Amino acid sequence: MSIKIFVTGGTFDKEYNELTGELFFKATHLKEMLSLGRARLPIKIETLMMVDSLNMTKKDREKISDSIYNSREKRIVVTHGTDTMVETASIVAKKNKKKGGGKVVVFVGAMVPYKFGSSDGLFNLGSALAFVQNLDPGVYLVMNGRYFDWDNVRKNKKIGEFEQIK
Repeated sequence: MSIKIFVTGGTFDKEYNELTGELFFKATHLKEMLSLGRARLPIKIETLMMVDSLNMTKKDREKISDSIYNSREKRIVVTHGTDTMVETASIVAKKNKKKGGGKVVVFVGAMVPYKFGSSDGLFNLGSALAFVQNLDPGVYLVMNGRYFDWDNVRKNKKIGEFEQIK
């Protein structure tokens, strides 16, 4: 069972410019993260875009959704910015329902960039890889060792964590 990881950017892959103090994108850190985590799974990585989710367009979200459902893999992880992760998951879930719902799609992100060293990204990625292998077909968000149904979760910006709505 091969797992496909689609990279879209988000805090996961941000870099820090020490001269300007700005965050920016260079390249994904996924291969390094998988190596550090000693992942021994059959994984295929494809970078779709490197954008902050606050700057994602409807066209970007459709590209993510189309890529998922044009993929041969049935188990998909999407790295995504946390601010609009639920919005993209909604679009993917609607397409999942139309296509018969046969895929397990897990969205994952980080609150702190991986390159900062104190990032939750490595742990979240490991959790996403574990959950994508074990959950039933559907669309989920994975953060902080927990999984959430896409339509029953929100980002609590006060505490910097995702939480179940009901």
